Amino acid sequence: MAISGPTAVRARRAAAIATAVSCLTVVGTAQNATAADGPAPSVPAPQLEWKPCARGPEFDCATVKVPLDYRNPGRRTIELAVVKRKATGPGRRIGTLFFNPGGPGGPGTVEMPQNYQLFPQEIRARFDIVSWDPRGVGNSTAVNCFARPEEAKAWMSGRPAGFPVGERQRADWIAAYKDLSQRCRQHDPELLRHVSTADTARDLDQLRRAVGEPQLTYLGISYGTFLGATYANLFPGKVRAMVLDSNIDPQAWTNHASSKEPELPVFLRMGSDRGAAATLDQFLSLCGSAPIDACAFSAGSPEATRDKFDELMRRLRAHPVGAWTYGRTVGDMVSALNVVHPGWTDLAGRLQSLWQGRVPKPSAPLPAPPVPIPYLGEEQGGAVLCSDSPNPRDPGVYHALEEAAAIGAGDAGRFWTWAAEPCATWPAVAANRYRGPWNKPTAHPVLVVGTRYDPATPYRAAQAMAEDLADARLLTNDGYGHSAMLNPSDCVDAYESRYLIDGTLPPAGATCRPDRAPFAAPEPRGGIATGGGGLALAAS
Repeated sequence: MAISGPTAVRARRAAAIATAVSCLTVVGTAQNATAADGPAPSVPAPQLEWKPCARGPEFDCATVKVPLDYRNPGRRTIELAVVKRKATGPGRRIGTLFFNPGGPGGPGTVEMPQNYQLFPQEIRARFDIVSWDPRGVGNSTAVNCFARPEEAKAWMSGRPAGFPVGERQRADWIAAYKDLSQRCRQHDPELLRHVSTADTARDLDQLRRAVGEPQLTYLGISYGTFLGATYANLFPGKVRAMVLDSNIDPQAWTNHASSKEPELPVFLRMGSDRGAAATLDQFLSLCGSAPIDACAFSAGSPEATRDKFDELMRRLRAHPVGAWTYGRTVGDMVSALNVVHPGWTDLAGRLQSLWQGRVPKPSAPLPAPPVPIPYLGEEQGGAVLCSDSPNPRDPGVYHALEEAAAIGAGDAGRFWTWAAEPCATWPAVAANRYRGPWNKPTAHPVLVVGTRYDPATPYRAAQAMAEDLADARLLTNDGYGHSAMLNPSDCVDAYESRYLIDGTLPPAGATCRPDRAPFAAPEPRGGIATGGGGLALAAS
């Protein structure tokens, strides 16, 4: 059954976010890679032969061929899977909006149709919306390091859930990712060296040419913001309009273009640990201020609820509840904080069950998607990250890094430290990657959207993105969760729509609020406040 309606779409997207967070646990280093900012040989625009596809009669699909290596375009080619939903407003079409759902490793051919109703109505009316599975991912030429699905399932079940706790689990975790790296090294090492963000940015420009657009109109979420920033600096004259929602600090991602091995893993450089800790603190404070029928984990006050959470974590470290270990619970918590409705309410229920010594009830199964989901193993997102972002290469240093991160970010610091550890043994180095500069003047300004309490890409990263780009305006979403798209605000939608349609930016310092507060009934939608919206950090 096809999913319809924003509530169901957000629920499925919340599940997709959990997958994306899992993808983020495989990252790598490319410390000796060649910069990708030089001119690449001219490549003819691919031909798109649109046909109705199984996503539904409203969607068209195509497959195009692009060079594996744009510096040697006459050699091997790979395939990109592309999906389109035509503009719904007869006679009002402006052009094509390209969408990247993040990840890395997010399959656009799956996630754009599933989340189509989350695009503002005016955008759906005025633009064809096109997305694609980036190279290495999903239905495109994909990284797959297992011979059979059963092998992938067995590998997944053999590593600790969330992150490792204790010496034995740390050894098991490190061994599991060494094994994955060895499998990937044997599978298609040439592909692994050509799935960087710079490669994908060149693919995006090929797709722009294929649909006949003189300039790019683009919306990118999370990792999609780094892709957007890369495109904007590789092809600055081709930017018509670009919305970057829930931003990655490009300087942090690339370790400031340093050739030295970094002291910190990427997610600690990005501040994901502190952003998640600040968002968790908000979750516990708002839960503690809400009645129990609104937040099941409430202990009657913010302070008491924080104490209750800390006590629960201490209990789980000593005595897991069934398969719910401390590591699994923290991983589940970090993922659940991404989408406020229904994620925060459901998380409170799971924490309360664990507090009572009960295994949480499994979430109700979501309706099956209209077509099979392609294989989306961890190695796909990991292969992209391995191409771009350097990390410490010694697995033995991550336990000490975890303990240091926990001082400032608590449980979230432990999770985000280990999320980068698999990079220590990743086998490939990107042949071409882009590490800056990030301030090349673009043909038109960029709109950067940052959420105040974002547990994956903290607000300060949006501030950094707006400062790094040559011409950008920051719009603050004074709310919670990972991206304004997944945590809707009519205010943000209105500003984004006007910008994408006619290029009008929000006023400097503009601030929006979400349509609905956590643990509260729906409120008047999309409040707007202007002036000073870009000053406070999501985490200290």
